[in-house]
Amino acid sequence: MSALPAGPGKGDCEKGERKKSSGGRSGYDTYVLPCVAEFFGTGLFVFTGCASLIENSPGTGRLQPAVAHGFALAISVAITAGVSGGHMNPAVSLGAALCGGLNVFLLIPFWAAQFCGGLVGAGLARAVSSDARFINASGGAFTSIKTDEQVAGALVAEIVMTFYLVLTVCMSAINKQSKTPLAPFCIGLTLTVAILGGGGVSGACLNPARALGPAVVANYWPYHWVYWVGPLIAAVIVGVVLRLLLGDPGIRLVMKTETFA
Repeated sequence: MSALPAGPGKGDCEKGERKKSSGGRSGYDTYVLPCVAEFFGTGLFVFTGCASLIENSPGTGRLQPAVAHGFALAISVAITAGVSGGHMNPAVSLGAALCGGLNVFLLIPFWAAQFCGGLVGAGLARAVSSDARFINASGGAFTSIKTDEQVAGALVAEIVMTFYLVLTVCMSAINKQSKTPLAPFCIGLTLTVAILGGGGVSGACLNPARALGPAVVANYWPYHWVYWVGPLIAAVIVGVVLRLLLGDPGIRLVMKTETFA
């Protein structure tokens, strides 16, 4: 006859503690690590984007910056998605928070991390560039808007293109009915398409963190507000659309279930 268990020993207690700790996330993993991931991901993205404009080869037009921005964003999203959701963009974070894909208490810390990453990325681009190329490209800042007459068109372009980008993020990475492992590719490709299609209108920034970094480093501020207002308005519109129309039942606030007479 086998003996009854003698109660948990020291080894059993240690195993139980390890199992308990592995089942939950620490405060660092929950609140700090996602911000660190956003900082590094945004910094690398902004560095690549600014460098692609500063070092743009003659004759390539918008193709080189479009491809560089799209690839850099796709890679940054892919390597940080499991940690922070892979936003790299305050407008994306706002849209994600509005549709339930981000803890609202992390929104401001995410923004702080993204803006700091943008500043560091733009600073690194300045550090590796020659003075002549940096000045010629205004440090990668957005210079498409030259006159007041262009502001309305540029603002609408930023709203429409950022709507496209934030909607792609939310539908491919947050919405359960349309989530796909191809989300990083879809997000990067959307940015590439937006730059190719609308770069001549507004510069196709779609990202306040991408706008702020080079503006600070190059001290270039004309019409800078367009690249904040447009993307943030678009993010709010995406949140409303998902909550009312496009979101899955877990996101939608209306028409969640069918009623039968």
